[in-house]
Amino acid sequence: MNSIFIAHGTANAVPIWFVTAATYADVRGRLDAEARAFTDAAGFEPKAGRHLLLPGKNGLGGVLFGIEPNGDVKDMFLPGRLPQLLPDGVYRFANEPHDVRLAALAVALGSYRFTRYRKSDGHQVKLELSQSLDRDELSHIAEAVTLARDLINTPANDMGPADLEAAARKLAASHNAEIRAIVGDDLLAQNFPLIYAVGRAAAPAAVPRLIDMVWGDDKHPRVTLVGKGVCFDTGGLDIKPESGMLNMKKDMGGAATALALAHMIMARGLKVRLRVLIPAVENSIAGASFRPRDIYTSRKGISVEIGNTDAEGRLILADALALADEEKPELIADFATLTGAARVALGPDVPAFFTDDDALAGELMNCAASENDPLWRLPLWRPYEAMLESKVADINNVGGSQGGAITAALFMRRFVSAKSWLHFDLFAWSATAKPGRPEGGDCQAARALYALLAARYG
Repeated sequence: MNSIFIAHGTANAVPIWFVTAATYADVRGRLDAEARAFTDAAGFEPKAGRHLLLPGKNGLGGVLFGIEPNGDVKDMFLPGRLPQLLPDGVYRFANEPHDVRLAALAVALGSYRFTRYRKSDGHQVKLELSQSLDRDELSHIAEAVTLARDLINTPANDMGPADLEAAARKLAASHNAEIRAIVGDDLLAQNFPLIYAVGRAAAPAAVPRLIDMVWGDDKHPRVTLVGKGVCFDTGGLDIKPESGMLNMKKDMGGAATALALAHMIMARGLKVRLRVLIPAVENSIAGASFRPRDIYTSRKGISVEIGNTDAEGRLILADALALADEEKPELIADFATLTGAARVALGPDVPAFFTDDDALAGELMNCAASENDPLWRLPLWRPYEAMLESKVADINNVGGSQGGAITAALFMRRFVSAKSWLHFDLFAWSATAKPGRPEGGDCQAARALYALLAARYG
């Protein structure tokens, strides 16, 4: 991705004036007489989301853009609308919005277009950053979000397990990280039975694998990211209905999020020893499909009864989390498009997260707010573990009909002993375009956790 950001003073940038009802009179008074007359004739009202292009001596002279008033800001990414409203050119902020850094990032994220299968319209808006902002940092974050969105938006015929591995290898090469993959029957030989069981019915070109990337100084604190890489989910023998299967190319959104966060960490050079684990599979239907009531002994030695083959994400994560836990890292974070129950509880825009570490949860919530990357903590309610009981195995992979996000988290908790474990239940998708968030795949939770890690290890 070419950065939309231009260094300060390198272009003749068109000014963007942010206005509210309270500030409009002051901004209007700073315009020249012709611009004031034009705004009056146009009947411009300083309401949130409204804009007006102002004429200048050599073409476009400026832009007025309405934002929400102080004390009633619903979306800090509202400036993310600008790339679709403005003609090609280089722009600058003439005055400061509520948060100039988030506004600049919103413009970058709002510029995203998925162009793998159709030509770009060539529309290009550039933004001159003030000297107070870190251009490289914002560029790396925008690159990471673009990476996640591109991976999620790519359909399963071009984003199977092998393609996901190729994307991870490309990222590793760009940061001189080590990477390996355990593929096919080797998963059984190296004791990853749940990953193998879920992915074994896929076509030969989409055999299951575990991608393992390592970066950084081994003497630094260990941070391990685990991403659910179900490249397509039919539901298995417990097949999804058409409406439930339509968007399942995004079921590797957790893996895409983990890779995006890894890019932010490595580009910033945080003082961590980073490990990224991605179990990559297709949950397909064939003679080799795993079945309801099958029982498998996981890597951790816990026997699992299959109550539903459409609860496959937690199975592959269980083996990957067990591997992550063996190193006893300082922090384990997993990302997964895991349950519809989390969406029923919190909707598409607010991912749920779970942890036993209260201090970590508080720190993360603060970062989510400051980064406009919303999250909400749900409880690891221990009495619900009874819902996961099996009469023939140590645990069932599904609970009852209620509290599904919690029982899924409790299932995975059985495979992690580290106190500092974060589980994110994501949607990874914007069904409708929002400021800074075009329709399609999206990167949720990564920026919030990155802010936390940068504060700790930067």
